Amino acid sequence: MDFLDTLTDRNAAFARNDFAADLTMMPSTGTIVVGCVDPRVDPALVLGLAQGEAAVIRNVGGRVDEHLIDTLGVLRVVAQAAGRPGGVRNLVLLHHSDCGIIGCYHQAPDLLARHLGVGRDALDTMHVTDPHKAVAHDIAALRANEQLADGTIVTGLVYDVATGLIETVVPPGPLRPATS
Repeated sequence: MDFLDTLTDRNAAFARNDFAADLTMMPSTGTIVVGCVDPRVDPALVLGLAQGEAAVIRNVGGRVDEHLIDTLGVLRVVAQAAGRPGGVRNLVLLHHSDCGIIGCYHQAPDLLARHLGVGRDALDTMHVTDPHKAVAHDIAALRANEQLADGTIVTGLVYDVATGLIETVVPPGPLRPATS
């Protein structure tokens, strides 16, 4: 049996036992979680999310970049089309310890800078080697971006791959004060 067969079998079991046809396109908690592609840090598992509770976006390092901002913009329009004009209410950034992005920073900084859409000299200001400072930096970048909805609650977390625990680095707070 190859891995595709394994995946097909697992999907059949999911369809029989866990599939929920009544889920909606919009997350039931109004939450989007942004995390890293690292297989040790699946945001749904780490945060105990049930199917349909949150939309999960994963990229290298769980970092805020132009592509993520564009994705959030598209999701805002999707939310409006789905009858939720305010879009998501909660945006959670989940960075983690021992991230592979650190190796890229040391071994291929030009590639990492290009991927993140910054000059090589800006990598240090992005705190690539420190997930606590990086998540705070990315929350600040979100707050500075006018394309995102005012009033969205943003939170910055760091997951420790050695303990399995999360730490709140940036407590939940409004992206910007809601406008009336």
